[in-house]
Amino acid sequence: MKKKQIALLLAVCAIGALTACSSSAAAAGKSSGSGETAAPAETVSEETAEETEKEETEDAAEEAEETVEEVVEEDPGPPRSALTGLEISQEEADADLRPLAVMYPIDRLAQPQYGLDRVQVFYEILEEGDMSRQMGIVQDWQNLDRIGNIRSIRSYFVYEGLEWDPIYIHYGGPTDYCIDILTRHDVDNINGVGGPLGPSYNAYYRINPNGIPTEHTAYTDSDHVNAAIDEAGWSRTHKELYQHGLHFNFVGLDEPVNTLDQYPDAVDATEIDMSASFPMTQSALSYDEETGLYYKRLYGQPQCDAVSGNQMAFDNIFVKICEYDHHHGGESAYLRVYVSDGPGDGYYITHGKMIHVTWTKDSDYSPNVYVDDNGNPVDVNVGKTMVFIIHKDEDTFLANDVSYGAGHIWGEVPAEEESYEEDEDYEETEDYEEYEEYEEEETVYEDEPEEGEW
Repeated sequence: MKKKQIALLLAVCAIGALTACSSSAAAAGKSSGSGETAAPAETVSEETAEETEKEETEDAAEEAEETVEEVVEEDPGPPRSALTGLEISQEEADADLRPLAVMYPIDRLAQPQYGLDRVQVFYEILEEGDMSRQMGIVQDWQNLDRIGNIRSIRSYFVYEGLEWDPIYIHYGGPTDYCIDILTRHDVDNINGVGGPLGPSYNAYYRINPNGIPTEHTAYTDSDHVNAAIDEAGWSRTHKELYQHGLHFNFVGLDEPVNTLDQYPDAVDATEIDMSASFPMTQSALSYDEETGLYYKRLYGQPQCDAVSGNQMAFDNIFVKICEYDHHHGGESAYLRVYVSDGPGDGYYITHGKMIHVTWTKDSDYSPNVYVDDNGNPVDVNVGKTMVFIIHKDEDTFLANDVSYGAGHIWGEVPAEEESYEEDEDYEETEDYEEYEEYEEEETVYEDEPEEGEW
């Protein structure tokens, strides 16, 4: 209907132009300055003139409609997930619900965990004491009976997660270094310990059937999260700051998957060992050619969802290299990781191959943009994505036993990294005890509910 209206309007304009031209021609046929009248070239009947005018009008309308057809945008197709690029229902797209950003501990005693099957983008970043932590972006959380266990947050996780406009699920954090971002008006967080970083909204409870340390026993679920959202008065739908659309340059749905074969300098990357960057957890992934997925391990064992038992698996891996320093003039053990201060180096790994990339992030809510060495956006395969953030000039990792990262961003340097063998008693070492001291310092438990209290 809209096309026909535009075409009719253009046709009317065309008729007006033709009429103006006819008037000009008639005026030209009048007497010149000498007062003489010019003789008509030929007499045209009134009926012939009307037929000519009608034909010209129809031609103009058809031409205008063809022009309109050319500028109409192509059908965008079915709605797709910003996190995975996969198709979603129209109902889900219309709902426009915000995801959760869940702080999962990575300690050995904290495994396995609930909700990992629903994680679509997973981050691992070093904390203090050589221990890392993970944050899972969970879009489909509305019917989860248990989420967690949950641990504390760091400011750089908040900044990295803002591109998804999530609701943060965490159990405390270092107040001095998180209060500015967690109390910002646009950041919504449910803080299990309550206090200056935000209320708990009674959203957490403890479950500890195996007698593990208390810090690994805090959980929540979709009902408690929904109740907290209602009490806080937050929006379940995305805020205006959120940048809608696909956050990666996805391929593999209607287009061929990206195997990285188009890059002559792509290197083999079927075994990814992050132990040199995350020495306690020894995070690693192995590629399965049959499924096209990378399967994740912690402490040499599969990292699995507590309910399904499924091992975490990813279609894509990014290694993002960032500047960092220590708070309090370098004297604090707590880190600042500059996840938004690009451009920076990185790597994209998929289908058993790896290339060097450069990342940029223009603002808190803007997506991370990854480009190849030709300056073109990297085609990212649809599916789940693992993001490791490591430190510039210090951290390294192995791809098929070749070292990359600090000192050799993109080169064939033989691996001479320290070996981190599986150690069943690692939690008893001095390094782990130092990490636990930091954990005890960062949270205050006065507002914590009694064990078993909802």
